[in-house]
Order: sequence, then C-alpha cells, then structure tokens
Amino acid sequence: MKCFSFRDKLRFRQQKSAPELKTFGSGAAVHLIKSSCSVTSTRSIPELYEEKAQNLRVFTLPELKLATNGFSRLLKIGEGGFGSIYKGTIKRLDGKGQMITVAIKKLNPAGMQGHKQWVAEVQFLGVLDHPNLVKLIGYCAADSERGIQRLLVYEFMPNKSLDDHLFNKAYATLSWTARLQILIGAAQGLAYLHEGLEAQVIHRDFKSSNILLDEDFEARLSDFGLAREGPTAGHTHVSTAGVGTLGYAAPDYIESGHLTSKSDVWSFGVVLYEVLTGRRSLDMNRPKPEQKLLDWVRQYHADSRKFVMIIDPCLENQFSVAAARMIAKLADGCLQKSAKERPKMSEVVRVLMDASQLSMGDQSPIEGERAFMSLPDNSEPKNKEDQAGPSESWKKRMGHLTKLTEHVEGTHKGRRMILMMHREKVQ
Repeated sequence: MKCFSFRDKLRFRQQKSAPELKTFGSGAAVHLIKSSCSVTSTRSIPELYEEKAQNLRVFTLPELKLATNGFSRLLKIGEGGFGSIYKGTIKRLDGKGQMITVAIKKLNPAGMQGHKQWVAEVQFLGVLDHPNLVKLIGYCAADSERGIQRLLVYEFMPNKSLDDHLFNKAYATLSWTARLQILIGAAQGLAYLHEGLEAQVIHRDFKSSNILLDEDFEARLSDFGLAREGPTAGHTHVSTAGVGTLGYAAPDYIESGHLTSKSDVWSFGVVLYEVLTGRRSLDMNRPKPEQKLLDWVRQYHADSRKFVMIIDPCLENQFSVAAARMIAKLADGCLQKSAKERPKMSEVVRVLMDASQLSMGDQSPIEGERAFMSLPDNSEPKNKEDQAGPSESWKKRMGHLTKLTEHVEGTHKGRRMILMMHREKVQ
C-alpha cells in the first residue's frame, strides 16, 4: 500500500517540522541547514547528524553497480514510490573477510518526492541507532549525464516484512509467539524514536510493510523518508502537510495537519489488529462490511464472548485468549479518538511484555479465557460515544489482566527457543 499526501483535500499551515536541506552537489558530503525544531533539547537532528555523519560510508556509483551486477533485474527485490531496491554484496570497510550482503535502494530520478525522502533517510538514519531500527550503512550521491543518482545502502533483511508474513500465503504462518516478539520489537523501536533521543522523531508512516524482519525474526523499523522532528518545547504539535498511508494515518492528523507522536501510536494500534486478525487495514476484496478492518473489529469487543471470532484462523487456535484480549484492549487504547488519551509507546511496550509473559504461562487457552470471563461483560456499548472509541474502563481491565501475569513465570529464554523453532520451520 503506497503512501500519499492528503494536501489536496485539506488546508494546512506551512510546514515547520522538517529541517530545510540544501541541494546536493556532485560531491559525497551531505550538507544540512540546521532546523529550529527539536523536543526539549538544544540539539536538533541536523546538529546530531553533523556529529555522527562520519559513521556512514560514502559509495561511488561504480561500486554499487558492481555490487548489484549492473542493477540486474534478477537482483531486484522490491519497488516503491521512491524507486527500486536491489540485493547486493559489498566489501567490508577494511577490505578483509567475507563480502557483506546489503539492500541497495536506488532513487527514481523522475520523482522529486523521492529525492526529499532520500535526504530524510540519510539525515535521520545517520543519527538513529537502535536494535529495532534498520541500519543505514552508507549512501551514494552522484550527478551524471543521465541525471542525479541517489542511492542508499542498508543492512539486508532476509525475512522480508511483517506484511509479507501476515498477508502473503507463500510464507509460512507466523506463530503466536513470533507475532508477540515482533510487536514488542516494533514498539521498542517507536519508543526509542519518541522518548529515547535528544530530539523526538515521529515516523509518520508506520505500517506492517515498514516492519522488516532480520534472520532471527526480530523487528526492524524502516523507511524514514517521511519522518519528522517532534514539536519544540512549549508546543503541543507540529503543523505539517498531511501524508501517510491510507488505513494507517491517524484521522486527527489527516483532518488538522497537527502531527504528534500520538499519530504513530494510532498507526501502531492498526498494526496490532492486523497481527491479531491476519487482515489488512483496508481490503477491497472482502465483503463491504469487512473491507475496513477497524469498522469490522468494532463488532467484536475485546470483553465479549464472540471476540475470538476475529483471531487469525491461520493460528489454528494456538494462542492465548487472555493475552489476545489484552492486546485488543491495548489496540483500542492506541485508537482513542482523542490523541491525548492514547498511551505512550513506552507504556505500550510494557503491556506487550506483560501479554507475552501471560502467553508463556497460559498453557491452556481455556483457563485464560475463564480468568477473563470472570470480569463483567460490557460487550454492548451504552451510547454512541462508546462506539466511537473504547470506554474509560479499558485501563482498569488492562490493569486486571496485568495482575494475572504476576503469577506467571515466563522467561525470555523460552520465547527465544520457540522463536528459533519457528525460524527453522520457515527455512
């Protein structure tokens, strides 16, 4: 699903969030004009980039042609609005040892939007450093008779994306444990962007296809072409053109152009339901009442007896019902109509960790279901306001389910063993 701009439908104030960037010359260096936008720090992303830019390798165009066998179609592994992505091999920095397998993204020279996204990728990924973010190894900026040549070199992700494993039948079904592990990793990546840097970063295009999977099926967030710095101290939001992917973009952001970290939280809520159901956020191939995922799942409230009907049938009942309910309630919290009511990503991480622990100890899904059924059944909303979003009681229910995990002894080692068993099954 491609991303697009909503600016044709809406009127937004002048964009203030992204740093202004100078035009690239034929040289290798990336030149940035300092931005006035950062969170509570005196240093912005461009300033942090100036400090860390030397960590990126600068490639020549002939080097990357050699790495991809002349950008062979046989090595083409993806394509999007930015351009094409190729699998390639490059030498190590010291020239010794085995070649490194990489993914090389090549800009489509005809796309001006692609150039801006290329600049943003270099800027943000040159600063960001976290186990759950894709690593940018280097870039190439060259001008030739055929026009500008802009390329990015990333570490290679052998297991494609979460989107591939959820919706492409050619891939083996992701186990319940693997799904939880991926969600935790993705949440940790977003928490780092929102809360772990001097300058807050908002991804702005979080979706299942932008969650790549490494050799151990650990999540790596990718595609920072639309990323923006968060609001400055004393400001509640950044006013910017509305862009994103239909089905994932937060409605309050689309309507107002007011961007906050809670816009990413909404998108994460959509992905939570995709993982639970095995359905896309928008699927025009389904019957009309089921085409919009969020409208469909609203009929099956997390605290209702018919809730299990939405769970991905490919799991073949191999999941914890109690943990699934916990995740659905977390998704409802992320999808609150008011951005202020949505949780922080650090809170999301904590709930997902509790759900994972609950799953490890829930040897019998039926027992987990009985524990939850002891709660009052509020499956029918009392008014229209309840239909628009989860009730205030969702936090109390989340607290109840979290207490259940206090009696569960789940270990990280156990999760890793099951995850490796899944990996062997895929291979």
